[in-house]
Amino acid sequence: MNEQAVKEEREPKASSSELKEWLKSIALAIVIALIIRLFFFETFLVEGTSMYPTLKHHERLIVNKIIYNFKEPEQGDIIVFNYSPRRDFIKRIIAFGGDEVEIRDGRLYVNEKMQVEPYIRRQAMQDYGPIVVPGGHIFVLGDNRDNSMDSRDPAVGTISLERVKGKAMLVFWPIPSAGLLNNSAKDILLNR
Repeated sequence: MNEQAVKEEREPKASSSELKEWLKSIALAIVIALIIRLFFFETFLVEGTSMYPTLKHHERLIVNKIIYNFKEPEQGDIIVFNYSPRRDFIKRIIAFGGDEVEIRDGRLYVNEKMQVEPYIRRQAMQDYGPIVVPGGHIFVLGDNRDNSMDSRDPAVGTISLERVKGKAMLVFWPIPSAGLLNNSAKDILLNR
């Protein structure tokens, strides 16, 4: 009987110790997840059709927040940037500081060179520019040019590189759409 009392006394201490270990593990996992989300990757919900057909309404993406600490953005990258304190936009980089951008006869020109854009379905765009992108800024467009609030709109304009949150890397939801994004124009042309 004395042995049984000792066993019963030990069991609560063991379960209490096990509970503490579980709580420590859960707390550590939450801290790691927060660090990853704050500094490395973030999820992003596509709202609207401005990037159609590349991205569809309600797709969920992973955005790499640190990539541009190690390399420069490239023409064709799909980026998320801070449009306002409460709203982010997702668009494609078209040109950089010092580049001249013009849309004429439904075609996009950067530095007088017509751009091949296999990621858009229709080339029907209103004439725009020419403008020279200021230093430290980028010019962005949505892939659905007829339904995109982008650098052509004075409310958006050119985007300071400081406002870029990261590069869209992959679609993870819905499952049938899941996959890596071919961001740059050269990748898209090579994969056609």
